[in-house]
Amino acid sequence: MVMDGPLTRQLLFTLALANFVVGMGAFVVIGIIEPVASGLDVKPSTAGTLLTVYALAYAPLSPILVALTGRLGRRAVLTGGLLVFAFASLIGALAASFEMLASSRILAAAGAGVVTPVTSAVVAGLAPQEKRARCLAITFLGITLSQALGLPVGPWVAYTFGWRAALVVVVALALCAAVLLWAVVPRGLSFQATSLVDLKHVLRNGRMMLAIAFSATFLAAIFVLYTYIAPLLSETMGFDRTGITTLLAVFGIGAVLGSVIGGELADRFGAGRTLLWLTALQIAILPVYSFLPIPALLLFAWTLILSTICHSFGAAQQLRLVELCGSQAPLALALNASAIYIGSALGSGVGALTISTLGLWALGLVASGMMVIALANLHASRRFSPHPVEGLSRPS
Repeated sequence: MVMDGPLTRQLLFTLALANFVVGMGAFVVIGIIEPVASGLDVKPSTAGTLLTVYALAYAPLSPILVALTGRLGRRAVLTGGLLVFAFASLIGALAASFEMLASSRILAAAGAGVVTPVTSAVVAGLAPQEKRARCLAITFLGITLSQALGLPVGPWVAYTFGWRAALVVVVALALCAAVLLWAVVPRGLSFQATSLVDLKHVLRNGRMMLAIAFSATFLAAIFVLYTYIAPLLSETMGFDRTGITTLLAVFGIGAVLGSVIGGELADRFGAGRTLLWLTALQIAILPVYSFLPIPALLLFAWTLILSTICHSFGAAQQLRLVELCGSQAPLALALNASAIYIGSALGSGVGALTISTLGLWALGLVASGMMVIALANLHASRRFSPHPVEGLSRPS
């Protein structure tokens, strides 16, 4: 992509790298639960709460910290956030107890909660309007790649050198990214200052919050199925570790494709229309997973489509919030990031309830039903917010 104006290719990909680092640092605990449990003498179920602790901390801290740092230059905020993230990961690597490790995840969430929404705000403010969604997609691609490519690295390092080494890798990457951000982000880059008063205004604005809530409802529907895809495939398709890993790899490919395609669609057809199509397609696609088994090749192809559509929503939703919220877009993007974690946790909970009451076979149908709720949410928020407010303020 040829960039015009102040958003250079170098800056765009550096911001994407920052998101890759915080994404990998956030999700690395998924693959190291057993080594952590063994090393700190806790149950695997206890070790598994590390991601929950991170998500619960991220949800309130991200919008609050973005509001409090609104008067600071973006270079200082982004670099500082990554340094906090690196320091938290170092504390985790040196943790002598599970409580200390869990506390370090709260601090890591604070650092990441500043980095991700601010990178999106910088891109939205600097990108040419006709390329804004595509640029947001590239920035968000860092998070996607951290799951598709970064997640396998953590378990390999943990099982080869120990779980602490996996966190040390995160520390090294975060420090490198912080140095790059300081070198690449323009000095003095800032946007209209935000404060806790502005955050209070956004939280009280029903139209904005309804639009932000779409992320939670959309992701909740996806995570009803995705959280429990492994046991579902094992029971219905007879997949072993190889089959499940292959399907998850296909899901990762779809994630990368969707991150790019979503930006193209939103720039061409508009964010609202793109989200409407994506949500309607998911309602039709998800029920298939309640009627397994089907031929394996067909399932792989179907999952590729599902993942591509799922990950196309990110850029379109961010563009929609930028257009709707104007100068308050940084706070809206922070709340949107929180909504993603809330939706993931909600979907996992609904999935667990579905399995305990109806069984694994019902996950696809319940996920589709949840997506209907997301569609209703989208329709309501578009109806109540038909016109965007003033555009995002350009940097000073």
